[in-house]
Amino acid sequence: MRRRQAKKHPLIPDPRFNDTDVTYFVNNLMLKGKKSTAFDIFYSAIDMVTERTGEDGLEQWKQAVTAITPNVEVRSRRVGGATFQIPQPIRDSRKHSMAVKWIISYARLRNEKTMADRLAAEIIAANKGEGATFKKKEDTHRMAEANKAFSHFRF
Repeated sequence: MRRRQAKKHPLIPDPRFNDTDVTYFVNNLMLKGKKSTAFDIFYSAIDMVTERTGEDGLEQWKQAVTAITPNVEVRSRRVGGATFQIPQPIRDSRKHSMAVKWIISYARLRNEKTMADRLAAEIIAANKGEGATFKKKEDTHRMAEANKAFSHFRF
């Protein structure tokens, strides 16, 4: 156990959109400390979204993150020798981080040629209410609904 809660480090807004959410997303997208490469991928993906949909790419990305943000999750809890999946509401910062990580992980699993293509396709799919990230959100909510009977075990 840690003595006190870890400090939240302030994020510097990104250079193009002047938005800290973009910086948070790029930090999660980054591999092996290559931040400029991650920014290039993100900006290319946003440009592709703008080109394909004809609307503002950054707004499309924000809508996609909002569309796949979960409200509840299930957590395991041992009660009397049995393990139960207990649905619990999620705090806002965790909701956002789960949505961001789901978009990135499922974009990496897609079959398009470049990561920017994959990310753009995943953002567009999430906005339409389809794709792997939206399915993950629906599965999470469905599991919480199925285990609603155990919610009195909440801690």
